[in-house]
Amino acid sequence: VQLQASGGGLVQAGGSLRLSCAASGGTFSMYHMGWFRQAPGKERVFVGGIRWNGGTTYYADSVKGRFAISRDNAKNTIYLQMNSLKPEDTAVYYCAADRTSSWLMGRNYKGMEYWGKGTLVTVSS
Repeated sequence: VQLQASGGGLVQAGGSLRLSCAASGGTFSMYHMGWFRQAPGKERVFVGGIRWNGGTTYYADSVKGRFAISRDNAKNTIYLQMNSLKPEDTAVYYCAADRTSSWLMGRNYKGMEYWGKGTLVTVSS
């Protein structure tokens, strides 16, 4: 499975962005999907995840209420709608896929099956 994230850019604090992650080369609907981010000089962390059927979403406390994940299995794509952006949201954002679900609680995600290349989000104050 190949994953490609897009939609990053520069936005002012309080603004919004929507990221997309397009998948190819596999049966997309078999995979739970997640978003992660890595700020400069910091480790990659969990942002949120969505089950294979889109029925349940999970979020890190730092983004809960501001970010929303959705997926369109017909388009092999997931989305990350980011609202009320803060300078501390500045990071490279990555999408990832895995057929297991234990990582959806925000732990043990480093061994996920597939990772895409990131897209940079910069939030100016």
